[in-house]
Amino acid sequence: MSSTELPFVPPANVLPKVGTVRVAEGERLRPVELPGVTLTVRSRPPAREGLPPALYVHGLGGSSQNWSALMALQDGVVDGEALDLPGFGDSPPPDDGNYSVTGHARAVIRYLDASGRGPVHLFGNSLGGAITTRVAAVRPDLVRTLTLVSPALPEIRVQRAAVPTGLLAVPGVALLFTRLTREWTAEQRVRGVMALCYGDPGRVTPEGFRNAVQEMERRLRLPYFWDAMARSARGIVNAYTLGGQQGLWRQAERVLAPTLLVYGGRDQLVGFRMAQKAARAFRDSRLVTLPDAGHVAMMEYPETVALAFRELLEDAGELGAQRARRAGRADAGGDAVDEEGTDESMGG
Repeated sequence: MSSTELPFVPPANVLPKVGTVRVAEGERLRPVELPGVTLTVRSRPPAREGLPPALYVHGLGGSSQNWSALMALQDGVVDGEALDLPGFGDSPPPDDGNYSVTGHARAVIRYLDASGRGPVHLFGNSLGGAITTRVAAVRPDLVRTLTLVSPALPEIRVQRAAVPTGLLAVPGVALLFTRLTREWTAEQRVRGVMALCYGDPGRVTPEGFRNAVQEMERRLRLPYFWDAMARSARGIVNAYTLGGQQGLWRQAERVLAPTLLVYGGRDQLVGFRMAQKAARAFRDSRLVTLPDAGHVAMMEYPETVALAFRELLEDAGELGAQRARRAGRADAGGDAVDEEGTDESMGG
């Protein structure tokens, strides 16, 4: 994208402060500096020591906040962290301006390598689903299980409602859109996003709507907001055109980790018809379809997604191993009875 299409984006170390990011009760944020990129990581203190690590990756235009509801439900099952991808949430743009699926996947891999938390239970939504599919394919050593919510995998017949997002990838369109929508309020923008992403926008609470408006107001003041959106949209389009071993469907076939697929029947961005194709592509997959959900089932139906993930762990033998470890600590004098009760009540 040429410098004439969008305003100049200053280096990350001189970007202006535009307000604080919301942190829900029990959460904390921290910046993590890595080669070529700084990532903001949202986490919750684990309910107890020894829980397996999990990492959540959001979609286009989203942030780590998209996972807050699900993370809270999984406190007793995993030690969860969620990333703000470069240029989104509270993370500054990458030093090299690379917003491709591969560039985002590289940032996730760098974080996992640097943190030493792998292998993790890896979650991805939309663009994050494409990113985490690539991570699981090229670095199977970093992934215990893979959970994909409406993953942005290539479709021959793209959803009509997804066309405007794809058009953002066309040079000049992002600048034109910013000019045409200059008078739109943050409330109007949020209502449009929710109408596109939710199966039923009425499920959003008044507090949730207010928080989304505040976050939209904050993002619109970021000088790189539209640049990150446009370049990441272009990254998805480019990833759809790749063939051979770099093709996303070919990489899906290479994923070794047990995979949970969650698709919404009212998804306007990822075709519900792709659910069966995905179930065939991932060699060890479980498919959950939610007829009333839209594009962000983990925000609309977090309890259902949490329960499906627990069932994935049961099938993979992960929960049994956790119980055995807790039983061993109890035999050694630890208190595991209350923890087990809390664990069993999660997600129902």
